[in-house]
Amino acid sequence: MGPAPTSGAGPFLSDNACVNTPTFVDAPLSKRLERTEGYACAQYADARRRLFPDSGADWMTCAGAYVVFDGPESPVTQTFGLGIFEELSGSALDAIEAFFRTRGAPVHHEVSPLAGVPTLDLLCSRGYRPIEISSVMFRTIDHKIEDDVEERDDDEIRVRVIDADEADLWADVSARGWSHEHPELFEWLQRNGSITTARKDSPAFLAEIDGTPGAAGVLCVHEGVALFGGAATVPELRRRGLQTALLRARTRYARDHGCDLAMMVAEPGSNSQRNAERAGFRIAYTRIKWCLRPA
Repeated sequence: MGPAPTSGAGPFLSDNACVNTPTFVDAPLSKRLERTEGYACAQYADARRRLFPDSGADWMTCAGAYVVFDGPESPVTQTFGLGIFEELSGSALDAIEAFFRTRGAPVHHEVSPLAGVPTLDLLCSRGYRPIEISSVMFRTIDHKIEDDVEERDDDEIRVRVIDADEADLWADVSARGWSHEHPELFEWLQRNGSITTARKDSPAFLAEIDGTPGAAGVLCVHEGVALFGGAATVPELRRRGLQTALLRARTRYARDHGCDLAMMVAEPGSNSQRNAERAGFRIAYTRIKWCLRPA
């Protein structure tokens, strides 16, 4: 899916939050993280198809991986979990490549290093090349802690899950936040924001300050893992604590809905990665996105 920015998030977790139940970086952890992101993207494609039936958005599973088409130029159009659920074979790649090519899309795979050398060797032998690197990050959520976030006096800030009739409001706030430096993307971001709020198992959060909506964020919850999507603040209300409040509220929501893991994806060395580390996340692994070179 590509890095999910979380710009502006400051530290908000207690000292114990990132060192509760030990979790090792191994194949089972990678399977949980990759499965959650793949599920989120598949549900995004489902939401697009419901809202825009002519889009052709679709997905399938192959060799244990999610294979998602959300449009030829969408960052969601790729696979997730390749090589970690089943041994990758040439016949599986044939089927996946045909899925994308018949839809006029490039063939992209996000591949965990836990997939192993045989998976990477097979991709290289078929002409794939690396095009993107991302940090997959996680932290555990300890349900024994009464409240694993630091409280602060933010009486003027309120964070809540939006109601069904507030999808347009959420999409507008999110688009205004993300398009500040690229106003030409506003309409595209607004349209994609409406798809995000229609996605299954993805509560959308709105942060308000003195009753004025100022920041928007989202989660996708799947089998005990909460994927933190990008959060954005409108320019005029930045540096007021809205991002921190959004992170805090989403962590509580994840804990209260049975999640034991939280995850984020960020560009290596970026502000988003640093902010996530300050918030108690640690890097599980560095993931490579592969693209099949044209024949």
